[in-house]
Amino acid sequence: MTWTPTTPESSTSEMSNGNGVNGIHADMEHLQLHVNGNGNSNANGNGDVNGRSSGESDRKRSSRKQSSPMMPAFMVSAPGKVIVFGEHSVVYGKAAIAASISLRSYLLVTTLSKSKRTVSMRFPDIDLTHSWNIDDLPWDIFSQPSKKKYYYDMVTTLDPDLVKAIQPHLTDISLNKPDAERKIHQNSAASFLYLFLSLGSQKFPGCLYTLRSTIPIGAGLGSSASIGVCLAAAMLLQIRTLSGPHPDQPPEEARVQVERINRWALVAEMCIHGNPSGVDNTVSTQGKGVVFQRTDYQKPPTVTPLWDFPELPLLLVDTRQPKSTAAEVAKVLKLKTTHQALVGTILDAMDKVTRSAESLIEEEYFDSEEPESLRRVGELISINHGLLASLGVSHPRLERVRELVDHNDLGWSKLTGAGGGGCSISLMKPDVPQERIKRLEKQLETEGYQHFRTTLGGDGVGVLWPAVLKNGLDEDEDGGMEIDLEKFLNAPGNDGVEKLVGVSGGAGEREGWKFWRVESQ
Repeated sequence: MTWTPTTPESSTSEMSNGNGVNGIHADMEHLQLHVNGNGNSNANGNGDVNGRSSGESDRKRSSRKQSSPMMPAFMVSAPGKVIVFGEHSVVYGKAAIAASISLRSYLLVTTLSKSKRTVSMRFPDIDLTHSWNIDDLPWDIFSQPSKKKYYYDMVTTLDPDLVKAIQPHLTDISLNKPDAERKIHQNSAASFLYLFLSLGSQKFPGCLYTLRSTIPIGAGLGSSASIGVCLAAAMLLQIRTLSGPHPDQPPEEARVQVERINRWALVAEMCIHGNPSGVDNTVSTQGKGVVFQRTDYQKPPTVTPLWDFPELPLLLVDTRQPKSTAAEVAKVLKLKTTHQALVGTILDAMDKVTRSAESLIEEEYFDSEEPESLRRVGELISINHGLLASLGVSHPRLERVRELVDHNDLGWSKLTGAGGGGCSISLMKPDVPQERIKRLEKQLETEGYQHFRTTLGGDGVGVLWPAVLKNGLDEDEDGGMEIDLEKFLNAPGNDGVEKLVGVSGGAGEREGWKFWRVESQ
């Protein structure tokens, strides 16, 4: 991967002050999109949007030129991410490890009938819905030979002329919203349009893109990257430039598909953050984990996939304490300026923790279900938090989580991201009785925390094609359950979304979802 160079303050997406295409920093790490794009079938996936019967369609077919069949409604999903080791030290050229979490975004793509010439984005979680007439969009400039990008291109910067061409199509978005919220909506729409106009064509059918997400908004967990990955993968599937995923796909071929999605997901991130590191979209695309490091800010970061990163049981806790990434980065810089040698030693120690973790999980005999292996990872998590606390970036709300989890011998905890509030992650011990976990969760709720049982290091982008799930019910005999748009939109909360369409559905991997899985061994 090659990425646009960033400054130390934007070395990771959650440590970034980058501006989106509208000149503002939208903290889209925490948005959940619902975009209307091109899938096929009606809102419920049960036929033509205008209600024409199949017999009527057959009669008309003989009197006109045969056209390609509409693409079936399908769904794409991509995970969020956390930094596991090395936040803050990564700003100073040290290594860090980020990994996927099983909280995910889900994008349903539906193709409209031939007479419908609109493309719509629908982000109900942020109360954003907007449609455009496809023929009114600035296709001319996007298709100019000097501007045209193809699915296989590496796009490292946004084209100012193309960004400018999009602006008139953003002016009537969310006119009744407060300025700050409206700017976020406009950046979301700009990201969508830039991808749609770059990868699509004026011949595209009418489309509806609808997205739900279980990733908390504003928590530094890669929500915007997850959405960008979903959009990129969906549009690449629509133009038929992706192979798979399927179980027998050769690893080399799978990696090509993952890289193709990742490149365009980075473009979506640039539209929102201006100058992202590229780490969030990489983790969201491929899943598992990565080691990333930037020693020269005139060059892109080095990103090394950890294809065999183990799946680990994680408790993610949102302190609900507002934080300022810029303030925490500035705090460390001031401390380093005052105590250069001492802070330098702390940053070096954090780098050694990261490298130790990398070596540990790559050991031949590492077993993510074996208590000794988990203990060794957990100890590194605790050490990393201690080093971060010594830099002054913890917070009483974060320390309280450690008191409840670590001091009660339930697991090992650390802050994740910039600190000063935000989220913590806890690697849970495998032998803890469920009643103790439930008591912990009840105490966290009582004290105003939000918690999520999740898995670290799971799958990346996945596809449900067509949008039909099998749930072990009688309906499976008839091919399974079609994803109903209204049910998808109205599914209550994270549990409702996961129960309806989740890749696991609460009981192991769900039949129908497929992933580009690449393992080194």
